[in-house]
Amino acid sequence: MTEKPRAADPGTSGSTPGGSAPTDDGPRVVIRDNRKLGKTEETPAAADAGADVPAEGLVEESEVVVDEIETEATSLDDPSPTGPPVVDAPAQPVDGSATGSPLGAELEALRAELDERTRDLQRVSAEYANYRKRVDRDRGVVQEQATGSVLAALLPILDDLDRAREHGDLVGPFGSVAEQLTTALGKFGLTPFGEQGDPFDPTRHEAVAHQTSPDVDEPTCVQVMRRGYLLGERLLRPAMVAVADPE
Repeated sequence: MTEKPRAADPGTSGSTPGGSAPTDDGPRVVIRDNRKLGKTEETPAAADAGADVPAEGLVEESEVVVDEIETEATSLDDPSPTGPPVVDAPAQPVDGSATGSPLGAELEALRAELDERTRDLQRVSAEYANYRKRVDRDRGVVQEQATGSVLAALLPILDDLDRAREHGDLVGPFGSVAEQLTTALGKFGLTPFGEQGDPFDPTRHEAVAHQTSPDVDEPTCVQVMRRGYLLGERLLRPAMVAVADPE
């Protein structure tokens, strides 16, 4: 068996049969996670072993790594907190009206626009209600005016019927027709007024004759020449009368 040549002493200079061997000027230091695990110093025995025997520092490093991995695995499997339990605080609502917040500014703008639209709606509703009232009032006035125009055209016929009644000519079928016509016109609000002995009212009577009489205490209608008519509260035609004043 051939004997292997021995490695040269690191402290001496020279060459070996296998070539030049690396030199080590100082002790080896292995660092992991910024910690110094150990320091080894090569001895001539380690140099003689060569690559067949791992260095002492390398063995120590691998052992430390394995222990560290086991410790980390144990801490992950069984966490044991030492401090008080952590309680999540309830979420605080976001105040959108905070000064300088874009969301608050947009909210204020929307509220202002809503208030403006509400006021516009209220104004339009009030205007529409007033418009309906005005239209209804105008419609009633137009209807009353149209009815009054038709009834005013029939008043001369009623005057002829009154004169015929005074002379006793409204008898038989002619009298029945006259009564039906008067009743039908009354349904439209036509009301006659003006009777002998009524107090004189200048707003409703038209005086065509004037005299004095000891039988009256105030101006009185002593003769009705033509009756007047009202359409509801509206004066359609004044009564034509003769007035007697007290002496």
